[in-house]
Amino acid sequence: MRGGRDIAAVTDARFSVAPGECLALVGESGCGKSVLASALLGLLPANAQTTGSAVLGGDTDLLTAGERTLARTVRGRRIGLVPQSPAAHLTPVRTVRAQLEETLRELSGLRGSAAVQEAAARASFPADHLDRYPHELSGGLAQRAATALALIGDAPLLLADEPTTGLDRDLVERTVDELRRHTDEGRALLIITHDLAAAERIADRVAVMYAGRIVEIADAGPFFGAPGPRHPYAKGLLDALPERDFAPIPGMPPELGALPAGCAFAARCARADDRCTTERPAFADSLACHHGLTGHAHTLTKAAADA
Repeated sequence: MRGGRDIAAVTDARFSVAPGECLALVGESGCGKSVLASALLGLLPANAQTTGSAVLGGDTDLLTAGERTLARTVRGRRIGLVPQSPAAHLTPVRTVRAQLEETLRELSGLRGSAAVQEAAARASFPADHLDRYPHELSGGLAQRAATALALIGDAPLLLADEPTTGLDRDLVERTVDELRRHTDEGRALLIITHDLAAAERIADRVAVMYAGRIVEIADAGPFFGAPGPRHPYAKGLLDALPERDFAPIPGMPPELGALPAGCAFAARCARADDRCTTERPAFADSLACHHGLTGHAHTLTKAAADA
């Protein structure tokens, strides 16, 4: 940043996604979810720095791989991406059909209008809009076009960053069901979403992110059902849903450049004590909280580190 100041947008993110598994990464805007996805694909700004490792398939460290490797062997082929801002990722001077045809040819070797229409149908993109340019599409149509492009290569790992943005509820369900089918065929899916209903519909496990850190990882069934989340922030996310308590979390998330010394959620947490304000909780037993919610037994599916 200006003045040589560094901002830790993501810290100590540790998780795995196995073949045939969907991990949903949830949290408020600005917590670092999309930065994490960009880091995995080498799409961070030039001034960004990463440390640690992100191993794909047991043989490729995405954080140290060069641009040539990422561009020629990873993006699209081993990792598909549904981008958060699809209109910015679509080529503005080419029709949706032309972009689907090129992607099909490069990734699968298929040609012909039937293959293009099949790819579009997977993402519920209307066939009579295939010859439109990106600027002629609504936000929802651009989202579906980007989803179709991401699904074409049947990559072993799919990163879907807010794939339901701009879609009505029926299309949301159709989209997440298609992503679930993609996963059920033995591929891995990391879905980043604000839509907790969509996450509940599709996810095997849930990772909750707050102020740049993952604060809880849990199986989806117990997380959305009983006994529920163990981290107070995760419980607050669910309680804020209209179909639940419809009670918002008080306060605002802290600035990533001015995080408190202790738990970043302490100022908004009814359970916080002196320890919470002075000592940052370590991530242990799939939870980063000094207290956790009592009575919440949990299970954690052990997943292989290779996707």
